[in-house]
Amino acid sequence: MTDISRLPGASEHHWNWQLRSACRSADTRLFFHPVNERGSSAEQREQAAKSVCARCPVRIECRRYALAAREPYGVWGGLSAEERRSVLRTPGVQART
Repeated sequence: MTDISRLPGASEHHWNWQLRSACRSADTRLFFHPVNERGSSAEQREQAAKSVCARCPVRIECRRYALAAREPYGVWGGLSAEERRSVLRTPGVQART
């Protein structure tokens, strides 16, 4: 019989926050820009995505995940990819986010 006592426990609790996210029923295209999107179209889409994040009950968990995973694309936890890169370049800020 295989000894499973040394295997890590269930990790479902690390991802349960996603079940409560405001974006679950939203179109994912709102959060990730299409190829060659620029200017006011990009700004409007990004603001619409951030407005979903603003009312999300798990925004902080989402933001922490995106920063820890260094998500390179999209709006996560109310931050754009560029905003996340800026946070990650600033020493000590990630821990407070």
